[in-house]
Amino acid sequence: MVKKIAHIGIAVRDLEEASAVYRDVLGLEEIYREEVKDQKVKTVVFAAGESHVELLSPTSPESPIAKFLDKRGEGIHHVAYAVEDLEAKLADLGGKGARLIDEKPRVGAGGHLIAFIHPKSAKGVLTEMTQLVTKHEK
Repeated sequence: MVKKIAHIGIAVRDLEEASAVYRDVLGLEEIYREEVKDQKVKTVVFAAGESHVELLSPTSPESPIAKFLDKRGEGIHHVAYAVEDLEAKLADLGGKGARLIDEKPRVGAGGHLIAFIHPKSAKGVLTEMTQLVTKHEK
């Protein structure tokens, strides 16, 4: 079962410039920053009510975020939904014919377990399912 929208992922070229907009202009509270080395990305996460906004900036030209930025420019990269049991959700989605990018959960930013569903299975939207850990759930 989906508990809530966990976050909206937004691809940006300049993480500090984008962070200033979300913090100083929009007035969102920064929750944490992190580099996820295996995904070649730096993130800054902001609270937006019960959900979060996750800014993503590449640390390498080979990063999936760098490729996204080259192809589509800055903007919404994905929508993440919080689930209680990610493995069970992936089995359910796969059983319903969803095209899974990740067939097994992996560790993402904030230590959360994550898995992505291909945009072709979600009407053009890259979709992340995440099992949240309590330290950043807020």
